[in-house]
Amino acid sequence: MMKGPIVPNRFAIPAWFAANAVVLGLGLAGCRVGPAYVAPAVTAPAAFKEAPVQGGDGVEWKVAQPQEAALRGRWWEIYQEPELNALEAQLEIDNQTIRVAFENYMQARALVRETRAQYFPAASVAPSYTRSRSSANLSSAAGSAPNQQFQVFALPGEVSWGPDLWGRVRNAVRASQYAAQVSAADLALERLTEQASLAEYFFEIRGQDALEKILDDTVDADQKAFDAEQARYDTGVDDQVALVQAETTLKAAQSAAINSRIARAQYEHAIAMLVGKLASSFSIPVRAMTWAPPPIPIGLPSQLLERRPDVAASERNMAAANAQIGIAYAAYYPSLTLTATGGFESSVLKNLLDWPSRFWSVGATLSESVYDGGLRRATVHQYIALYNANLAAYRQSVLAAFQQVEDYLAEVRLLSQQIRRQQEAVSSARTFLQLEQARYDSGIDPYIDVTIAQTTLLSNQLALVNLHVQDMTASVELIQALGGGWDRSQLPTADQVTQAPSGPETAILK
Repeated sequence: MMKGPIVPNRFAIPAWFAANAVVLGLGLAGCRVGPAYVAPAVTAPAAFKEAPVQGGDGVEWKVAQPQEAALRGRWWEIYQEPELNALEAQLEIDNQTIRVAFENYMQARALVRETRAQYFPAASVAPSYTRSRSSANLSSAAGSAPNQQFQVFALPGEVSWGPDLWGRVRNAVRASQYAAQVSAADLALERLTEQASLAEYFFEIRGQDALEKILDDTVDADQKAFDAEQARYDTGVDDQVALVQAETTLKAAQSAAINSRIARAQYEHAIAMLVGKLASSFSIPVRAMTWAPPPIPIGLPSQLLERRPDVAASERNMAAANAQIGIAYAAYYPSLTLTATGGFESSVLKNLLDWPSRFWSVGATLSESVYDGGLRRATVHQYIALYNANLAAYRQSVLAAFQQVEDYLAEVRLLSQQIRRQQEAVSSARTFLQLEQARYDSGIDPYIDVTIAQTTLLSNQLALVNLHVQDMTASVELIQALGGGWDRSQLPTADQVTQAPSGPETAILK
């Protein structure tokens, strides 16, 4: 093998220069440009405006007293519904939407480790073998033997490192850590959303069971009334008008009873999807339920922002945008790259690892952009605007959190009063039907008055059941608005989102 010329020492990079470059890079790596992040302060009200006053006139629903248990992760257990508890446990395992959110969180954690890899040198090896033959004409012109053949065995390696002089990598790592925390908060929010949806669908099904019971009882009563009217018509006691009115009432009740089964079937199918089951093989038995929303600990307004995963995600988005500003500022400063290349090369394989076969080079590159047409300035402005937008989004999420809590506090408070009045309306309608039936039986009033009384009772009974369902679902929505027992302490720390996952977490699902 023909050797290349040896470069004189006066052209080689001195070892002291490379050493000093490393020391300089390590020294400057402590610098970090960009604004420091400070979470915005929010002033919370002293109390929720719509919270029911203990002992207030007509208030049936109560908030839990401070000494009572606060909301926890398994918040649905306060309803004391074993069937709901079992469904919620199944949802945690088999819900595919939650699984998507979990895998998005795992992806965000992986991006943290990808970004963090920039802290460290990159090393590579590239073993190679080359065999070549020179041209006969080129060899003759050079005065060497024609058709000369060469072979080269090489085992080179290269190490390069760009010290984080101005905190570009550190800001990038922080941004990815904050993004992973956003993903963790999104996972908590998705889990809470699915849990609340399941509870609402469950109470909707129980409401449909109650409606079907009322409608079935009404059909039975109307059937008996029609049979009685048929007998009265056949004996000439009543005319055909009364018979047709009784038949119309019966058919309308039968139609409503059939229609009520549509909603129940659809809610049942929705629950099947939430728990990861095929709707074709899933069913929930019909069962009556006692309508009694439990006392819900609402806590202090100042605690709300620590208990909402969507507010936490919004704040972490703002922190990530702040780190992006630091990355943009770092582009104004020069970057240093240290490289070292070395290895072995030989024309004979057995001599490849001999000491004379070695080669090496070290170097440092310092680069600085001289002109970029305003690119860096525009990039800084872009991320400042992004930060300001995220700040506005955070404040909007805070406003939305308080609005939702106040909305559902007002709903459960006022519904408790409306239910009380509606129960009185049902009682009055039942009395009205009894009185009208007696007047009809005595021949004072026509049958149309009985029909009106029957319709009045039925509509009031259905309205009462719907109010009970609305009351139960509103209590679930209040719990969801309060964060469902989640709090900011459950948000993973920067170290936790940086850790490598366990084997089961990275397994490919079958």
